[in-house]
Amino acid sequence: MCGIMGYLGPEEVSGVVIGGLECLEYRGYDSAGIAVSDGRKIAISKCVGSVANLKAQMAEHPLSGRLGIGHTRWATHGGVTRENAHPHADPQGRVVLIHNGIIENFYELREELKGQGVHFSSETDTEVAVCLMATLYDGDPLAAIRKACARLRGAFAFVILFADVPDHFYCVRKGPPLVLAAPSDEAFCASDVTALLPYTNRILFMEDEEIAELSAGSIALYDFDGAPKDVRLSTVEWDASMTSKGIYPHFMLKEIEEQGSVLRRTLAGRVDGGVDLSAEFPFSDGDARRYRRVHLVACGTSYYASMVAGRLMDQFTGLDVRVETSSEYRYGHMICDAETVAVFISQSGETADTLAAARRARAGGARCLAVTNVVNSSLAREVGAVLELRAGPEIGVAATKTFMGQLAALSLLALWIGKRRGRLDRSDELRLTEELVRLPLKIESLVLQGNAIRDVAEHYMKVAGFLFIGRGLSCAIGMEGALKLKEISYIHAEAHAAGEMKHGPIAMLDVNLPVVAVVPRDLFYEKTLSNLQEARARNAPIVAIATEGDGEISRFASDCIFVPATEDELTPFLTIVPLQLFAYHLASLMGREIDRPRNLAKSVTVE
Repeated sequence: MCGIMGYLGPEEVSGVVIGGLECLEYRGYDSAGIAVSDGRKIAISKCVGSVANLKAQMAEHPLSGRLGIGHTRWATHGGVTRENAHPHADPQGRVVLIHNGIIENFYELREELKGQGVHFSSETDTEVAVCLMATLYDGDPLAAIRKACARLRGAFAFVILFADVPDHFYCVRKGPPLVLAAPSDEAFCASDVTALLPYTNRILFMEDEEIAELSAGSIALYDFDGAPKDVRLSTVEWDASMTSKGIYPHFMLKEIEEQGSVLRRTLAGRVDGGVDLSAEFPFSDGDARRYRRVHLVACGTSYYASMVAGRLMDQFTGLDVRVETSSEYRYGHMICDAETVAVFISQSGETADTLAAARRARAGGARCLAVTNVVNSSLAREVGAVLELRAGPEIGVAATKTFMGQLAALSLLALWIGKRRGRLDRSDELRLTEELVRLPLKIESLVLQGNAIRDVAEHYMKVAGFLFIGRGLSCAIGMEGALKLKEISYIHAEAHAAGEMKHGPIAMLDVNLPVVAVVPRDLFYEKTLSNLQEARARNAPIVAIATEGDGEISRFASDCIFVPATEDELTPFLTIVPLQLFAYHLASLMGREIDRPRNLAKSVTVE
């Protein structure tokens, strides 16, 4: 989950590397560091805290060179200290390394190396890796890397400098992502493509168990046995302007406000006179009828999007639907065979548990699909068939616009499977796809309510927790709203199906615990009003997310935020937006670090 950047070329390396780290800081911000080769030796500068701290340190004590690597850390092994910050070097400074991942057998290797007289100055597994590599190095970098990788267990992405090789650097991938580029007389590596977009959109996405040797304008690729591999570059359609905050104080607010455009892009070419995903997930009517079950597998925000989709799958496909978190699915015992459609949802396409779950499903013979925002990601390459979100790069750690893309893509998938199985009426198909096309304007009207939602949030700055409730599709939206609030405000929030209140959560209710109720005018409206009466009877303040024109809801709620009317099946597209804005404004009023919430990273690339 750490941020990695490497550069070789004619530009001053520290500026390029630190610029890349600033772009990647959402991946880790406990500490930061840089190593620069001047052709004779490698100098290291690192510090606790943000890249801004490193930048200030470099202004006072600059490092100059044309080859360098940098790192932003999300701590796993060892506390947040300068000693544990990357880059790490062996005691003689022959090898310098940065690392994303976890080395599982680091302790036994550390004890072995200590027995050989190696001195360690940090608590990290990374220092073990670099010292092991240094003991194996005899002048052949590739041989030392291969030998070290054969000894290491776990997941790791390495970028490595050798002090006596000033015109090359080396990358290793086993698990966590690395992307490479070598335009003209330069070479780059990064943990995310967004860091490379200012320089090139011709990118190599490293596969698992690959080693890359980079020099100016050149990439050589090998497997872990040393056999050469073909170098295949992909063109990334994103551009650097997409990674800029522009006039916005935070990426999260910018990304919330982009959701109307995201929905248009996700729908484009897929809802012309009905739903058609044949170009992306082709199967015949006969294939579709042979399926018996569908598994939706994801983590975090993607899981809540899957819960919404699961309801639509139940309604329109006639399949046995299971929605599972990736971390549980990969170790479960559910049937997963040729009669199963297994859908894996990950905004980055690099989530470690989701990748492992996909491998399990493929091994069982399931028909697999990746729903992701990165068409060249590991997940996309693992399963082959891809339904792309088209949301553009998302920088804020708390996902917003990719959730909107997931709602759209998964809703279309539910309708498409239902259509191919003969379970979706033509009237329902047109009713829902025509309303989907109208939704972007409705989302954009909600964005204009930002100041009013901020006023509501201001009422609740002093509370210690929230209870979110909803029924049907709104249950998952309540869960996602609670997650957004927890992620960026650090206020405790939990979510339950509204009908479950009497089975425990109601015990918590009093004047000090506000209830956030997702209560659109849908099939469950009257049932949810009954739950609000129960909360009101216990003096709990109530914030209601309700449908415009609802004249009853104000009798129950302390504060009301209204969304435009839509089809019952599509209410999540609208009700989520005020919950995102509520979380954003409450966190902003509290002075939180919204784009980089504590302890979190954008992409969870280790188990």
